[in-house]
Amino acid sequence: MICDFHTHTFFSDGLNSPIELIRNACANGYDCIGIADHASLSNIDILIKSIQKDCRLAEKYWDIKAIPGVELTNVPSSSIDELAEYAKSRGARFVVVHGESPVEKVEKGTNKSAVSSSKVDILAHPGFITEEEAEMAARNGIFLEVTYRKGHNRTNGLVAKIATKTGAKMLINSDAHSHEDLFFDDEQYKTALGAGLTRDQVEEIVNSNFSEFIERTSS
Repeated sequence: MICDFHTHTFFSDGLNSPIELIRNACANGYDCIGIADHASLSNIDILIKSIQKDCRLAEKYWDIKAIPGVELTNVPSSSIDELAEYAKSRGARFVVVHGESPVEKVEKGTNKSAVSSSKVDILAHPGFITEEEAEMAARNGIFLEVTYRKGHNRTNGLVAKIATKTGAKMLINSDAHSHEDLFFDDEQYKTALGAGLTRDQVEEIVNSNFSEFIERTSS
């Protein structure tokens, strides 16, 4: 399976329309793609409404599951729970939070606010995440991301190590901003193995965590 729950379109800072990105995902052998454009209170409504249309169109004609979501990005950390709840009330099937990546000036406290929220599903590229934060993610069923994205992936090894220690579940996402950033062949496996995960761990993510996440977004 290739499932990727963190991608972007031209509705934020990506290059492709949603349907173009989904079409290329199909060509790359994807089983499921989640579109989570960068969002805040200013654009949540239009993002979800627009992306929903192409996700429905793709699922009607192609053999792929396409899931509309959002990535709360550089929002005040104290607003995350409120905004995640709002996004889901507007039709987002999942909420990603842009974590404290080492290459961006995300507000300190974002990781903790994200893993404390019952409305958040994924903490993306969480940078120098602490054991306490990972333990909270494990308790609250929030997935930690191992990312393919250049720059953000600098701390993949730390994320994988702490997630393994604390029992937090992981996903392997591309954070694609173009069809050229999508996974192909065995790049998803290589990303996870390069983070220090074992083959058994990668198989568990692909066979168990992916299915769990798809089921969550279908309910």
